[in-house]
Amino acid sequence: MGKVLIIGAGGVGTVVAHKVSSVPDVFGDVMLASRTKSKCDAIAASIGSNRVRTAQVDAGNVPELAALIRDYQPDLVINVALPYQDLTIMDACLETGVSYLDTANYEPEDEAKFEYKWQWAYHERFKAAGLTAILGCGFDPGVTGVFTAYAVKHHFDEIHYLDIVDCNAGEHGHPFATNFNPEINIREVTQKGKYWENGKWIYTQPHEIHKPLNYPGIGFRESYLIYHEELESLVKHFPTLKCARFWMTFGQEYLTHLRVIQNIGMASITPVTYQGMEIVPIQFLKAVLPNPGELGANYTGWTSIGCRIKGSKNGKEHTYYVYNNCSHEAAYRETGTQAVSYTTGVPAMIGAMMYLKGLWKQQGVFNVEQFNPDPFMEQLNIHGLPWHEVHHADLEMD
Repeated sequence: MGKVLIIGAGGVGTVVAHKVSSVPDVFGDVMLASRTKSKCDAIAASIGSNRVRTAQVDAGNVPELAALIRDYQPDLVINVALPYQDLTIMDACLETGVSYLDTANYEPEDEAKFEYKWQWAYHERFKAAGLTAILGCGFDPGVTGVFTAYAVKHHFDEIHYLDIVDCNAGEHGHPFATNFNPEINIREVTQKGKYWENGKWIYTQPHEIHKPLNYPGIGFRESYLIYHEELESLVKHFPTLKCARFWMTFGQEYLTHLRVIQNIGMASITPVTYQGMEIVPIQFLKAVLPNPGELGANYTGWTSIGCRIKGSKNGKEHTYYVYNNCSHEAAYRETGTQAVSYTTGVPAMIGAMMYLKGLWKQQGVFNVEQFNPDPFMEQLNIHGLPWHEVHHADLEMD
């Protein structure tokens, strides 16, 4: 059994706490910490049985983090705080000699930019310390990387085309809400599009490229090409890829609200002065939007996320689609959260399990697709995210 420290008490942190608590033979001791201890206490109370201890910590403060880690002495830190805080948590792990796992790559607070370079730069330091850092162990990034590695291992000699497709066909009853931290979500979906083709990155205007895609059990949904961080690691680790893209569904009402938010400056990350106080517009917007962690009660419908892959096997072209569909209602019944939080939190727990069992334990900084996918894939079926395979299908890649 191992000890884990979970940092972050939002929707994803709620799921991780619930799921690690459900596997006591792997996770013998659990602590949940965030800036607001009362949030941790509420999550711990909802789990019951005194399985989860709680603490207060500022995830942007290395001395505070290091003091908590030294006091608790976990085997692994699970970071589900804000992406701005990845590096401070990694620094604290290095200072205290503890391994690390997160679900989203670092981005600077003053620049909306996804890039792994900052975290990859820690590789030699983690290696020299004999520690493991597992990056991007949510669903996308996370399971999508494991899906790709599994496809390469079992179904292809080479992969040439990859489309990651992410559909949320759920309804939450609000005119506009984001499914995870509004500040991060809006920064993500308003960036320029970007995809890999013939050895270089191609840039597009936000939401410029879109088309209807058919999602299993859901049907056709308009899907928009956006940039997502796992593309950077996947084209690095699978160099036979000729094209790699990421597609996400958005409803028209959501896009209309998003355009208005941008047009009136509320998506800005540049501070402004209001009544003698300096505020960041997008942070103020976050304060007035619905809390993503509280959407689950009225959320209906499904998510569908997967990888559509084309490549070669035994000299012949092969197509393959591997995906998971997740029910918002089922996620809420189990953890009190909606499916977007659930699909991120469950893989984080499984990644932590892989580390504690010694199955994903190498010295240095790694993305999930660099590990053996098989035991992870097995645990997805056990812990609420069953996956399905389709061979020789129309992947709608044109």
